[in-house]
Amino acid sequence: MKAELPVSSERPTVAATVSRPRIARTPVRAASFFKMLLQCAVAGSLAYGSYVFVTHFVLQSVQVVGNSMEPTLENTGRYLLNRWVYLVREPQRPDIVVLRDPADNSYAVKRIVAASGDSVRLKAGRVYVNGRLLDEPYLVPGTETYPRSDVREQSLVCGKDQYFVLGDNRNNSADSRVYGPVPRQKILGVIIY
Repeated sequence: MKAELPVSSERPTVAATVSRPRIARTPVRAASFFKMLLQCAVAGSLAYGSYVFVTHFVLQSVQVVGNSMEPTLENTGRYLLNRWVYLVREPQRPDIVVLRDPADNSYAVKRIVAASGDSVRLKAGRVYVNGRLLDEPYLVPGTETYPRSDVREQSLVCGKDQYFVLGDNRNNSADSRVYGPVPRQKILGVIIY
């Protein structure tokens, strides 16, 4: 006996499904990719330009090497150099400045004790500016300031745009006692401490 399977000519029915709307996808065009790449390049260039501008003309991080400014500034201490301030005002006493050392063109950190037109006299361990004993509360009490080793007394007048600078650690500082007044163009900025 043969069993026959019923054959139906009707199409099988499919359960009802919820159709989702198709989201139209736009292909990424080469032009929009290059536009985005150009925007990134412009943003990167602006960021780099801002960095260079700020670090060369506004604020710069500096590290003090040596102990010529102790106890005010520590050896290997990090400080900010304000390069912008001297665009709006002249250097003045008692600014602590970074300068190009006239002796070897390296960087040095010193304190301004006299400006253009001031007379400076080093005598008997004391500093006199314009005939008056210089008040130096930033020094360790009893600190004496002697002229360079080959003379007993040192006197000079700062010329136009010249500054007399000294280190706060007077016994361990090569400063204007050695190389004379510093021209204004050698002073880079003031230390923020």
